Amino acid sequence: MRASTKDLSPVARLCLGLLGVVQVAFAFLAFWDLAHRDRRSVVGPKPVWVPVILVNWIGTASYFLFGIRR
Repeated sequence: MRASTKDLSPVARLCLGLLGVVQVAFAFLAFWDLAHRDRRSVVGPKPVWVPVILVNWIGTASYFLFGIRR
């Protein structure tokens, strides 16, 4: 038996949708920051960070925590 979003309560569906919106916004901010940041202030080559950011929450958080020189 497979579970689907139809089996969730309306509140659970709303929370799941909000988490999805937050995740997309977080990734958008990381891509925007990467595109506008000088290459010298990014750890490693910029093209390497593109697929990393695409790894849901972990990649985006990694970029903000470890990919920007302080």
